[in-house]
Amino acid sequence: MKALRVLNNNVVLASDERDQPVILTGRGLGFSSHQGKPVDPALIERVFVPADDRGSGPADDPDRLAEALALISEEILEAVVTALGDVGIEGRESTRPTLAIAVADHVAGALDRAARGIVIEYPLRAEVQTLYATEYAQAQLLLQAVNEHVTPQLEASEATPLALHLVNAGFVSGDLSFTYTMTGVVQQMLAVIRERYGLDVSHENMGVARFITHVRYLFVRIQQRRQLTGHESTIGKGIRLYYPEATRTAQQLATIVELRLERRLSEDEVSYLALHVARMTMEADATAV
Repeated sequence: MKALRVLNNNVVLASDERDQPVILTGRGLGFSSHQGKPVDPALIERVFVPADDRGSGPADDPDRLAEALALISEEILEAVVTALGDVGIEGRESTRPTLAIAVADHVAGALDRAARGIVIEYPLRAEVQTLYATEYAQAQLLLQAVNEHVTPQLEASEATPLALHLVNAGFVSGDLSFTYTMTGVVQQMLAVIRERYGLDVSHENMGVARFITHVRYLFVRIQQRRQLTGHESTIGKGIRLYYPEATRTAQQLATIVELRLERRLSEDEVSYLALHVARMTMEADATAV
């Protein structure tokens, strides 16, 4: 690998054997690296590979990511990367820089607050536990693993933002604000369904769990500009004809998405929302019998 840019003593932006940009980290790596010259492989501890653009959205900017990594201490970065691997969140994909950077940056801030005795209670804790139960459980394990490598210990409340970072890793954008917005929109959707049908919308309800999963993938499609076909398909038409009441509810849900995200849902996306609403109401009716 050849050095393209030395960011600091521990971070170097380089090109690999395919002439693709990679970010290298290692203690003292920057000392012995010079632009245009081969990098000493013995000093490389981690290789981060910025995502390329395969049609799914904008590519990661290697320069920006390298600069972000250069601002994080080697000790914290090592603790986070090790913890991600220990709990199985990142295995062979631990070369992705965006999640490691986001988590390490958060941990660095949390450690600074902990050292100063500042405790933050995150207002979205209940929503995160409900909507992202899997990521919240992973975040609790991640927090325990991080605490094995850092001082002072982080508070249990830090599992909430860590879970949001794990959720956010599924999107093209690294902007956590999109995940916050998604969380609010899903809560609004569930509130509409609860008020219209008097349904139990807790995540223990299987129909609700399926609905939440569907909406999360819908948000991924919105973010990647890959909504289901913009023209109403035969299946979509059938759903709308067979479930008119659920379709009206789905159109209301689509309006919430449009107002919050400024993205209009395709007819098929509305139809599949209607299908999930209909399934929830039918399952509730079957349970009540």
